[in-house]
Amino acid sequence: MDSIKVFSPGSITNLSCGYDILGVCLQNRGDEITVKKIDKKEIIINSNDDYNISEDINKNVAGIAAQALLKNTKTKFGFEIEIKKGIKPGSGIGSSAASSAGTVFAINQLLDSPFSQMDLIKFSMEGEKFVSGTYHADNVAPIILGGITLVRSIDEIDVIKLPSPKSLEVIIIRPNIEIKTSDSRKVVKNKIKIEKMVQQSANLGSFVSSLYTEDYGLMSKSVVDVIVEPNRRILIPEFDKIKEISKEDGAIAVGISGSGPSIFSLSNNSTVSEKILKSVTNHYEKLNISYDGFISKVNSTGIKIIESN
Repeated sequence: MDSIKVFSPGSITNLSCGYDILGVCLQNRGDEITVKKIDKKEIIINSNDDYNISEDINKNVAGIAAQALLKNTKTKFGFEIEIKKGIKPGSGIGSSAASSAGTVFAINQLLDSPFSQMDLIKFSMEGEKFVSGTYHADNVAPIILGGITLVRSIDEIDVIKLPSPKSLEVIIIRPNIEIKTSDSRKVVKNKIKIEKMVQQSANLGSFVSSLYTEDYGLMSKSVVDVIVEPNRRILIPEFDKIKEISKEDGAIAVGISGSGPSIFSLSNNSTVSEKILKSVTNHYEKLNISYDGFISKVNSTGIKIIESN
């Protein structure tokens, strides 16, 4: 195989109760990444979008992740990487993670897959470190593994794939502003009260249980953020009102996707999902707030090969 084209999907993370721990792979938003072998032993990046993404391999997450992978193997050739962004940077649905994860997945395929999925998560995290200032795997893990994932450890990469209820849907509404992950992480307090930690831990545990039992009532009580959301909510236009509208229309839960500004709602009924999306988009339209909104099932497979030769 000399070239490969993949679709690398977006993701939502934290799910309110699992900061830097939980992630969900989305279906219908993502990057298209084409990687080709080239004779010269180097990495070349071409960006095919309107987002002014750097083509410097030391300033582009795909280039950084690719270099991390290639440090662990010997090749006599290089790679040309073309990225067609389908996720706006700074949107809170895994833009940088899609580029990092999709690139290392594609290169691994061209090398006849010497690296495991956990290895690919590790390499992808180098790109995440570049944009956020810290290592975290909650975005890249579900993109590579598919479905809903729980990051148990990043010291020695340990990620658990959780059940994905077939009826579960995610409604995303994103006001068209950019919040840099590094800036959003700065509003998170370094110290929290033990009572809050206990409450959040209980929410995380019961959420995991709700996935196994498909208990949506328990899920609704569990997807609650008592630590991060109170500080981040002020960064997102009309967050409290969007949450109120979504709940009134039947959302199981509502929260901030990743570092924002995207807001996610959970639903297990397609009619309810459409109602939520219509209501929240109408609210933004009345206020002349530009937005993007969509509904996604949980993507159980993650990165998809579009073509190869």
